[in-house]
Amino acid sequence: MLCGVLAAFSAGAHAQGQATPPAPTPSVVLAPATPSTKPAMTAPVDVNAAAAVDNRWDASLAAFAAADKEHPPKPGGVLFVGSSSIRLWNNLESDFSSLPVVVKRGFGGSRMMDCTQHLHALVAPYKPHLVLVYAGDNDLAEGRTPEQVLQSFRKFVEGVRADLPKTRIAYISIKPSPLRESLMPQIKETNELIKAYTLTVSNADFIDVYSSMLDGKGQPRTDLFREDKLHLNADGYALWKRIITAHLD
Repeated sequence: MLCGVLAAFSAGAHAQGQATPPAPTPSVVLAPATPSTKPAMTAPVDVNAAAAVDNRWDASLAAFAAADKEHPPKPGGVLFVGSSSIRLWNNLESDFSSLPVVVKRGFGGSRMMDCTQHLHALVAPYKPHLVLVYAGDNDLAEGRTPEQVLQSFRKFVEGVRADLPKTRIAYISIKPSPLRESLMPQIKETNELIKAYTLTVSNADFIDVYSSMLDGKGQPRTDLFREDKLHLNADGYALWKRIITAHLD
């Protein structure tokens, strides 16, 4: 079902990074080697194009493919994709056992732009009824803007819709982690932009975990995080489970 348009989407996404052979030095790999192309960090489209030559996720994607080959998931289930907040959710499948087949495809350190770039591998094999996405946290930490995260999510939605128009997509808001407290203005702006966007497209939702993860003073609740002040502990995941379950119900 996803073979047609998502293949075209994937080809389009890769075309930016494969139009010409990459230069031999890392300093120019971030942008296609054409004189008319703007520097990679000056425009959102160039930032996303950089992912086309990024193979850091090959091992994770190969592991997903191997797991699917050994135990092929049934289509029409619920798919969780995103960064380490999804990958480290050890009880995710059992936490949502009342849903159709639940598949977890989180790869630590990934960004929203990576989820979009590798859409063909992360979504296509599963033909899900519902996709829940947690990503954007790492994009902001690397210096991307809220508008660039929104653009990546928009492309993700458009890529899924191209071949799965009835698949519902839910964006889990970026969490306010104590380690990245200085990024809270950008996190809040990104959440607001994506929430507004989901209101303009069909079958799209915004799940707000951000608000419930703040204390009475509007600061991140440290009791929800591990010692690294970045990743969720058991209490943090219990909170996410309650919020997501309530939304799905």
